[in-house]
Amino acid sequence: MVATPASKDQASLADFLQLLRLRKALIALILALVLVTTLVVTAFLPKWYLATTKIRVEKPESEVKLFQTQTSNYYDPYFLQDQFRIIQSEKIIYPVIENLQLNDRLASTLGVKGALTNAISFRYLVEKMLRVESPRGSSLIELSVFAQDPALAALIANEIARVYSEDRIALATSGQREGMAQLKQELQAQERIVSAQRDVVEKLRKDLNISGVDLNARYSDMEIETLRQMQNSLIALSVDAIGRKTRWERFKGIPMEERLNLVNSELIQDVNIQNLLQAYLLADQTLTKLKGRLGEAHPELIAATDNRRKIREQLEALLRGYESSLEIAWNEAEARVAELKKQLAQAKVDQILSARDRMRPFEEAAQKLDDETRLLTTLKLTLRQREIDFQVPKKTIEILNTAEPARRPSKPSWTLNLSFAVILGLMLGVGVAVLMEYFDTSFRNVADVETRLKLPVLGVIPFDQGHEDHDHPDPAGHEPFRVLHTNLNLALKPGQPSALVLFSAGPGEGKSTTLHRLTRLMAGAGEKVLLIDSDLRRPTQHRLAQRPKEPGLSDLLLGDKTLDEVLQRGVAPGLDFIPSGGAGGFTLSLLYVNRLRELIAGLKGRYDKIIFDSPPIIGVSDASVLASVVDGAVLLIQHRRNPQSMVVRAQQIVEAIKTPLLGVVLNQVPTGSGEDYGYYTHNYSYYSEGGKKTRRAAAKPTEPGGPDRLELKEPDRKG
Repeated sequence: MVATPASKDQASLADFLQLLRLRKALIALILALVLVTTLVVTAFLPKWYLATTKIRVEKPESEVKLFQTQTSNYYDPYFLQDQFRIIQSEKIIYPVIENLQLNDRLASTLGVKGALTNAISFRYLVEKMLRVESPRGSSLIELSVFAQDPALAALIANEIARVYSEDRIALATSGQREGMAQLKQELQAQERIVSAQRDVVEKLRKDLNISGVDLNARYSDMEIETLRQMQNSLIALSVDAIGRKTRWERFKGIPMEERLNLVNSELIQDVNIQNLLQAYLLADQTLTKLKGRLGEAHPELIAATDNRRKIREQLEALLRGYESSLEIAWNEAEARVAELKKQLAQAKVDQILSARDRMRPFEEAAQKLDDETRLLTTLKLTLRQREIDFQVPKKTIEILNTAEPARRPSKPSWTLNLSFAVILGLMLGVGVAVLMEYFDTSFRNVADVETRLKLPVLGVIPFDQGHEDHDHPDPAGHEPFRVLHTNLNLALKPGQPSALVLFSAGPGEGKSTTLHRLTRLMAGAGEKVLLIDSDLRRPTQHRLAQRPKEPGLSDLLLGDKTLDEVLQRGVAPGLDFIPSGGAGGFTLSLLYVNRLRELIAGLKGRYDKIIFDSPPIIGVSDASVLASVVDGAVLLIQHRRNPQSMVVRAQQIVEAIKTPLLGVVLNQVPTGSGEDYGYYTHNYSYYSEGGKKTRRAAAKPTEPGGPDRLELKEPDRKG
């Protein structure tokens, strides 16, 4: 049946989960190491304390304009961004450094000898200690300062808020102060003019001997009224010219870099300039975002830089044009004043030539004094109004709280660090497990064995199988060995005695323990079995059987002992045993091949199965000698131990000797390793669920040395 894509996905996920179960100890170890490292590093990291103060900021009212009505500003979405830059600028930070003597304090914190410079302290404060944020859609600004001294953090936060507040108030009132200063200068000049004109009137009064003339008297003739109207118009034009001159001179004195801040105020009401400023701010914001994620040579960043530069050039050109327009407007106003003065002078000349020539100079001087006095009164009223407006508190900034020294450090954060450590440890552990699985070339399951070796798997032995209780044994614990016994009998010729050798590619694969339990089960099944410990270099069977090591096989082959002298009968019912022997330095070689064949031929008349426990076949010649004299060989492979190439090499050695390789035993397979162990063993419980009494009766030994009675200590996994 062909697997569907869904089943493949499920199988892949199942394999991954199975991998996590198999490598859970490794993952847990890596996770523990990462956690311990994080704990140690976090414990030794310097403690940073956080102090925060909040400020509410609003756009300032428009600049003070002479003889103009003030109106409120509209909302500027880029206002807070500008305030962030101002707070972190040298204009604010340098006074804070000087006021708090941070050059000395930061030098001691950094372990630097001597005081730092303002530039170094400024950079360290802005980059390492200061963080300026604002909640979305709010005019609040949060000033957060990190420092290793909680009191210093609170002190810096409060000082920055104070200096910034003073700067904002000074900026909000700077226009009013400049306007009042200019207004006071004009007032003083007008007072001098009025005083001089009053002297002229008094002199004319004496010269013309008209001391009794009322200066407030008005003549009703048309010429006098015309002169009065022209004089009033001249006053109005003069006042307008003064205002235009003041605006032009103030704007001319402002540097080009600071003119951008005046665009959205009432000083510049040009719609084109305001729209171009919005475009410049958008281009500047776009460039700031691109700098955070693109390199300097990136085309998008270069294009954004060029776009902002072009808009800035256009904006500066418009501002220069606006300055020119102010100058032109002032010149036009001056021209109108000059022309009106000329006309008024001509009208006065014409009036002097009239019949009232004698009184005309005095009347003109008195009229001029009246006009200058009214202008002086207007200036005084305007100045008084501006002084009252200046005394009104400005609500452009408000410090909402005072930063207090923190009781606990905010950095490093144990919760955050441990959370990241858990995530990183799990990722690293899983990654190492996946890499180990990817580079693992050992045999992992039955399919790998049968595909690579082209040999059948005769049995799957579970990992670290425990000992059964003699009175209440679990039949499922013997089932893997029963399966192996059955498959061996099926692989051999029926009804004929057989000599077999169980070998492995390398040491420590659990071959001796597996063979000992298998021979006990064979004997318990009714066969006459002889177990020969032919691993003369590292013998194990005598210890598993709790029998003496000598005399044994080495003594028999040397001719020092006879078969009956080395044969140990009744290790278990139906099971006899020949240990390795006590001859020192003895190894199997080709000299003993014929002797081994004769021994096996003689033993076949007495036993159904003659089983040899062999040393590893790679690196030890004894296994090759044994494989050449037996009827068949069984290859034992420990689950996930040796590389496949090593096992293949062992197979090639046996095949080169022309000894039939009956199959493979996959040993020490973890019970949770997937389908292999469960497929070969768990079905036993399913088919035996209804026959517990039968199983127990069949498994119960008839005598203390019964077939399933294993008197073993902790299983020895040595080869």
